[in-house]
Amino acid sequence: MTETEFNQAVDAIFLQIEAALDACESDIDTETSAGILTLEFENGSKIILNRQAPTQEIWVAAKSGGYHYRLDNGAWRNTRDSSELFTSLSSYISQQAGQDIQLL
Repeated sequence: MTETEFNQAVDAIFLQIEAALDACESDIDTETSAGILTLEFENGSKIILNRQAPTQEIWVAAKSGGYHYRLDNGAWRNTRDSSELFTSLSSYISQQAGQDIQLL
């Protein structure tokens, strides 16, 4: 995939994440700036999603650790354990928010 296609795919994923958080009426603030999506929780903690164009990955930094996701057959998959981005992100968000949040 070209860098332009990668950036468009990441932009679409970031918009999906923001829409999913809005739909579940959480008190999580979102901000997208310079290719970075920041999720900020009431307790002051953050989850950062950052695009990495050279490797065509989305990197996620959460309290539980750092994770890399690459597009694989139409799904963003963890490069270590093949877990899907939205499933994993729901878990990271739930942990930091202290409540069950499902993005799907």
